[in-house]
Amino acid sequence: MTIGELNTLPLDRFVEQIGWVFEHSPWVAERAWKRRPFATPEALHAGMRDEVERATREEQLALLRAHPALGTRNLVSAASQSEQAGAGLHQVTLEGAEYLERLNSDYHRKFGFPFIYAVKGSPPADILFSLTVRLDGTPEEEFHEALYQVHRIAWFRLSDCLKGE
Repeated sequence: MTIGELNTLPLDRFVEQIGWVFEHSPWVAERAWKRRPFATPEALHAGMRDEVERATREEQLALLRAHPALGTRNLVSAASQSEQAGAGLHQVTLEGAEYLERLNSDYHRKFGFPFIYAVKGSPPADILFSLTVRLDGTPEEEFHEALYQVHRIAWFRLSDCLKGE
């Protein structure tokens, strides 16, 4: 779909087309819809990002908590599954998976939401390094970093689903 085609859609179809780019949080697309028309995919992303930034702290926290833990064996969205597989997280050894699970658990216990990292183009070693470094952050620093990563993930997803005019 092109950005021009997306701009013409009624609210329900707009949300159906891009509501998934912010993990299990179609409210972002729903709120951004009123900002149409978007001149470019970048403008759409900026509008969606602005809606997240304008959301309440509780809504932002729910958005973070909607993301799966990296490397999880649990059910995840098709987009998350594809992204994690693309980063090689499905090929991590059992020992590596157990280590990742332990770090994810430590992270979640400390911050109250899963470790979020835009994995596209990153090898597992970089992801694990980031997780270990970010475990030393403060709750406020990590909240902002996690939102930043959510925005990066959304950008990658939008870029993949929108074609040029």
